[in-house]
Amino acid sequence: MGKAAPGQYLWISVCVLLFVHARSFYLPGVAPQEFKKGEALTVKVNKLTSTKTQLPYTFYSLDYCRPPKIIDSAENLGEVLRGDRIENSPYEFKMREPQMCNILCRRTLNAKTAKDFKEKIDDEYRVNMILDNLPLVVPIERTEQRISTVYQRGFNVGFKGQYAGTKEQKHFIYNHLSFTVRFHQDKETGATRIVGFEVKPFSVKHAYEGKWTEKTTLTTCNPHAKRVVTSSETPQEVEDKKEVIFTYDVDFQESDIKWASRWDTYLLMPDDQIHWFSIVNSLMIVLFLSGMVAMIMLRTLYRDISKYNQLETQEEAQEETGWKLVHGDVFRPPANSDLLCVYVGTGVQFFGMILVTMIFALLGFLSPSNRGGLMTAMVLLWVFMGLLAGYSSARLYKMFKGTEWKKITLKTAFMFPATIFAVFFVLNALIWGQKSSGAVPFGTMFALVVLWFGISVPLVFVGSYVGFKKPAIEDPVKSNKIPRQIPDQPWYMHPAFSILIGGILPFGAVFIELFFILTSIWLHQFYYIFGFLFIVFLILIVTCAEITVVLCYFQLCSEDYQWWWRSYLTSGSSALYLFLYATFYFFTKLNITKPVSGALYFGYMLIGSYAFFMLTGMIGFYACFWFTRLIYSSVKID
Repeated sequence: MGKAAPGQYLWISVCVLLFVHARSFYLPGVAPQEFKKGEALTVKVNKLTSTKTQLPYTFYSLDYCRPPKIIDSAENLGEVLRGDRIENSPYEFKMREPQMCNILCRRTLNAKTAKDFKEKIDDEYRVNMILDNLPLVVPIERTEQRISTVYQRGFNVGFKGQYAGTKEQKHFIYNHLSFTVRFHQDKETGATRIVGFEVKPFSVKHAYEGKWTEKTTLTTCNPHAKRVVTSSETPQEVEDKKEVIFTYDVDFQESDIKWASRWDTYLLMPDDQIHWFSIVNSLMIVLFLSGMVAMIMLRTLYRDISKYNQLETQEEAQEETGWKLVHGDVFRPPANSDLLCVYVGTGVQFFGMILVTMIFALLGFLSPSNRGGLMTAMVLLWVFMGLLAGYSSARLYKMFKGTEWKKITLKTAFMFPATIFAVFFVLNALIWGQKSSGAVPFGTMFALVVLWFGISVPLVFVGSYVGFKKPAIEDPVKSNKIPRQIPDQPWYMHPAFSILIGGILPFGAVFIELFFILTSIWLHQFYYIFGFLFIVFLILIVTCAEITVVLCYFQLCSEDYQWWWRSYLTSGSSALYLFLYATFYFFTKLNITKPVSGALYFGYMLIGSYAFFMLTGMIGFYACFWFTRLIYSSVKID
């Protein structure tokens, strides 16, 4: 029997992998873990987060209790970029063994540590922890809402308040944590799996008798004397020289929630009706535009093309008006055609990245349990989509009679990434200045540069080489040697006006979903409604294409043949409205006061808007490109 070819081995391996994946159902890295009674549970601590400052800090940047040795968990690229810093903790849990009033440690604050705690309390920082890959949540009861319990990620470092009879604001720390671990026990196998991790924080000024030793028992929290902490009536103040004793309880409760559904409570959207309203609203816009496009294509164009094709005499040909008059100029290369090629290529790169990311998200690969997965996937897909960027920019460049394909390739490979990297570097320097864990380490920065220069740039070159080797796209009609003069345009056909009008409808199709995306990013909530998002993305593509085609047709009817850049900018102008909406959101929904945090917000939203401009501009450009080629190839030119 002959040896199998390497290709056959690869094919067999892929089949085996697919079979194993199909059989296992659970995604890599998120398979269920089963615990026996009394088995040790690993509680990890994550970053401290604040919606007021948007600057994460490591848990141990505050004077909390520490384990003998702090061990960092291995983090993926996405987690590092998000500012996650996952470390071990001194909390010791044992499966289904409740604990009461466990003393974690005793700290005496000094001026610096007290000041640090006060600053974090002022900025409303929250402490994040993880157990069996589940984030710690604080349950909040709501009586008037349809959903009775909502969950907030993490608990506050502390709170501000006043003693009775005084007006002075004091800072109090949450030093007693009452944990609840929910578990599900399979009746058939007896396997126990963790399905919930909750906490109720309390501030307690602990008391004890005599001198402090390792065996000291507290008078304020003693399970033997049946004294348990249920309120923050005598809170622990944060001041220099104050003694703080950190304690915790652990309770285990059986739950009906199965392991596969344990994230449902975190991802529960109380307002899914708004998403449906958003989609119906967007579909109305699409139907309206589709009606207009259909009218143009069926009625006007059919009539126009029939009329033009019946013209026989020279006199009749001279009397023709409208879009056919500019047939000798409509495919004339535009000014700054190199730049247009680069922008279109980068837009294609974005389109490929977003489309594949959404497909992965819909298949469940990028669930919140896979922390940092979304960010990692987007960075890697962006790098690999360089192939499409190079190909599309080179194809367009060759159509414009360009000859220096290496020059256009370099521009495509460096123009957008270099701009983003420069802004990102400045923002990262600001975060470094604040000593925040959100600052991307030098090693990760270097890894990003390697991805860019080592993979993305060569792939752009490969794509460009393939694209330039292909025969040039032929124009349906020949261009005249002398450009035709464009007649004076009415005010409503002025480029600036029509471009700004063109961006309103694409933005209108997505702005409700945009609100939820901004909320998930800046108010640290989970976003996992990728089904809705995918529908909205498809609506955005159709809206951008249709509005550009409609306005392009009106422009050509006004004998203005300079449509290349106009088509890109028409749908691309929706990015301007996106940035304006982000500014409105900043002043109405966020409580950011620090200048650095404001700079971070507007810096990242500027990057996001620039990317949205390239994506929507590319969609509008290709729609118009297809439309003009279609109508001019249908007409007989003498």
